[in-house]
Amino acid sequence: MTKIFTLIITLFMAVNYSGAQEVIPLYAGDIPGAKPTPTTYTEHTEVRSNGTLSITKVSVPTMTVFVAPKEIATGAAVIICPGGGYGALAFSHEGTDVAKRFNAIGITAFVLKYRLPSDEIMVDKTYGPLQDAQQAIYLVKKNAKKYGIKANKVGIMGFSAGGHFASTLVAHYNDLKIANPEKINLKPSFAALIYPVISFEESVHTGTMKNLLGPNPADDLKHYFSANKNVNKKTPPVFFVHAKDDKTVPYANSVLMNEALKANHVDTDIYLYENGGHGFGLINKTSDVDWFNLLSNWIKKEKF
Repeated sequence: MTKIFTLIITLFMAVNYSGAQEVIPLYAGDIPGAKPTPTTYTEHTEVRSNGTLSITKVSVPTMTVFVAPKEIATGAAVIICPGGGYGALAFSHEGTDVAKRFNAIGITAFVLKYRLPSDEIMVDKTYGPLQDAQQAIYLVKKNAKKYGIKANKVGIMGFSAGGHFASTLVAHYNDLKIANPEKINLKPSFAALIYPVISFEESVHTGTMKNLLGPNPADDLKHYFSANKNVNKKTPPVFFVHAKDDKTVPYANSVLMNEALKANHVDTDIYLYENGGHGFGLINKTSDVDWFNLLSNWIKKEKF
C-alpha cells in the first residue's frame, strides 16, 4: 500500500511539474576564487543507461527552483545537493525528483548545481564547494519573501558526496567564505544527509577526498572537512539515512556524526536499512520503508 501511494504521489508531481522550472545563477557577478574557464572545460549533461541525469564539469553554479503549491505551502524550504563524488552530479534521482517530493509536503526546494572542485577552474578547489553552499543559503534567505518562505526555516540536504557538501555547511556556516554585506545568518535550520560521506579521517571514501583535497591532503584539512569532528551545541539538527551494506560509503560515516551530535545534545535521528547499497535515491528497492516519509514526519515533529 505504501509503495502504491508513493507511486501515485510521484506520478502526480511529475505531471504537475512537467513545465520548465526557474533556474537562477548562484552569483550575480564574479564567482569567488574562479579562474578563467578553459575552452576545453565544457559542462556536459548525459542521460545514463538507468535513465538518470548526470552533469559533469560544472563551472557556473545555479539553483533550479521548485516552489511549493500555495495551498499547502508551509513556509519551509530546502536546498538539495546531489551526489557524485565531487566528480559529477546525479541531478535527477538525487535532485529534481526529490524536489518534487518536497513540494508534495508543502516545502519549496532549490536543487543546487554546484561547482565541482577542479584546479582548472578554481584558485583553491578545496573551499569552492563551501563557498557555493554558503552562497546558496545566503541567496535563498535573502530572497525568502520572493519565494514565499521564511528565512528561519531553510534546511539543506545532500546525497553521498553531496552529503559531505551539505555537512560542511552544517559544520562551518560561521566560517565565512563569501561576501555577506547584510550579515545574513547562514546557519541551516536542519539538514538531511542521505548515505553521506562525512569523515576524511575514519571510514574514508578516498575518491571524494581526493577530488576535493588532492592526493595527499594535510591532516588539518582532513580534520576540517570531517564534519563529525566539528559539531558543537549550536549545530543544526540532522536526519540521516544509510544502508548497512553500503560498500561505497560505509554507514559508519552517518553513525559517527549522529553520535557526535548526540554527544553535543543536538537533535538527531538516523534510519539504517539492512540492505540497499549506495545511491538508491528516493527508492530503496530492498525495503517497503519509504525513508522520505520518515524524514517528512521528523520535519513536522521538529516544526521546522
